[in-house]
Amino acid sequence: MFKKILCLVIMVVMLSGCDKYSEKSIVKELNKKLDKASAYKLEGDLEITNNDDVYNYEIVASFKKDNYYRIELTNKANSHTQVILKNDSGVYILTPSLNKSFKFQSDWPYSNSQIYLLNALINDINKDEKRQFAKEENGYSFITSVNYPNNRNLSKQKIELNNNLKIKKVTVYDKNDVICMKMNFEKIDYTPNFKKDYFDLNTVMDEKNDNIEAKQTGNFDEAIYPLFLPSGTKLVDEEKIKKDDGERVIMTFDGEKPFLLVEENATSMEEFTIIPTYGEPYRLMDSLGVMTDNSLSWESNGIEYYLVSDVLNQDELIEIAQSIYSLPTMK
Repeated sequence: MFKKILCLVIMVVMLSGCDKYSEKSIVKELNKKLDKASAYKLEGDLEITNNDDVYNYEIVASFKKDNYYRIELTNKANSHTQVILKNDSGVYILTPSLNKSFKFQSDWPYSNSQIYLLNALINDINKDEKRQFAKEENGYSFITSVNYPNNRNLSKQKIELNNNLKIKKVTVYDKNDVICMKMNFEKIDYTPNFKKDYFDLNTVMDEKNDNIEAKQTGNFDEAIYPLFLPSGTKLVDEEKIKKDDGERVIMTFDGEKPFLLVEENATSMEEFTIIPTYGEPYRLMDSLGVMTDNSLSWESNGIEYYLVSDVLNQDELIEIAQSIYSLPTMK
């Protein structure tokens, strides 16, 4: 009897010294939990860094099988909210403050990595055969490659889980190991109770428009010029056009890599307007915009921007667009 008790004690001690999960069992458990869940809803904070500029968002991301997504991004600095919505009708970027939405025929969010979607994060873990796994002080971590076609400078991410295998933090790095994005997961609910029309376009717009009054922003005093220009390219023409609801500025840049930049005051539509568009949703610092092969459009701080070129690639368009995020400056 004593020997049996002794063996039992030894086994308990040995098991207590062993880690509860292995890399393989964690991956299996993550996939099992996601496959089992018919929906999830998560809340967290997203931080995006661009050189010395930092942008902070509150994130609410919802998913329902099959192919229903609703991502709400609220800029903490100005409480400006935009929504990415996917339902049976397509993919939308909603801007409630302007009472309008862009509509895409897109395979988003399956075309690239997504820092705030469990499906995408687990998929990145699954497909990276060279991923790195580690036991952390308060959980576990994976380091995987990422796929951001519109920002090829992003190279890897660290996905951190707690001891209960809930994702708690994701950090995305560039090729120089500089942190570009951080997502802290505050809450993950695998059994949310969504209303029947939770993923309906008009319902979402009505909800977000409840406390927003339709208004126009008025004229902006000066054009905002890019701080970055491709080598051998310069501003050669600037035209201001008066509109009924404000002003439009058209800037022409010529040289080795010419492009056109249009800026105009953003105005709320009297009626909810859906704008069909080509391209993909793109998150540009403090705003969601539209990216195509040769153009980028977005709205920020009451100004709508449209950047287009026949020769610039997407990385160059993004670099120019990011350099516009400053106070008006001299040419």
